[in-house]
Amino acid sequence: MIRVLLADDQTLVRAAFAMLVGSAPDMEIVGEAGTGLEAVALARSARADLVVMDIRMPELDGIEATRRIAADEDLAGVKVLVLTTYDTDDHIVDALRAGASGFLVKDTRPADLLAAIRTVAAGESLLSPGPTARLIARVLSAPRPPAGTGGPDLLSDRERQVLALVARGLNNTGIAETLGLSPLTAKTHVSRIMGKLGARDRAQLVIVAYESGLVVPAGGGADAS
Repeated sequence: MIRVLLADDQTLVRAAFAMLVGSAPDMEIVGEAGTGLEAVALARSARADLVVMDIRMPELDGIEATRRIAADEDLAGVKVLVLTTYDTDDHIVDALRAGASGFLVKDTRPADLLAAIRTVAAGESLLSPGPTARLIARVLSAPRPPAGTGGPDLLSDRERQVLALVARGLNNTGIAETLGLSPLTAKTHVSRIMGKLGARDRAQLVIVAYESGLVVPAGGGADAS
């Protein structure tokens, strides 16, 4: 079972999400938070696997709440999926840098929200398709490496290739097929890259790849050959 904590300041929104998530046979709601401070406290006490976090909340916004969860060693296994009202939200990049594993807009279809929870809980990163191009543009226009990460210069040529494919959105199976590897080898490469770069998850690997120029948007090539 995926233990889900819902954090949103709107009671009706939380109720709707709780009904949806509670209907999934592989998920259970372990808590609901109306403020960022409550979200951090409940993440600790409720033993959540994943927090569905609204960016805009009182007392402590979703970005700072995410940062505190990501920085807490006792919560190392807790994933954060950020929800935003608009796909042009200026705080999306900050949320990912703070440690969120992905984001979706609130008008996402119910089935897609459940799929996103499963994806993030499994350790994959998830970027809502609509805002991804704008996200990348912001990252490139204001480079600022995530705290605690190094750069692709720390990696071998093969690891740089794998990182570039992660940034393109490929999962381990896709990486394996592209490079002629086994899925287990691809997974091992991704794990080693995360360790070398000090990245919490694949979402931060995406940020590193674009900020460093290893991958460029809109048809540009990867510096990973």
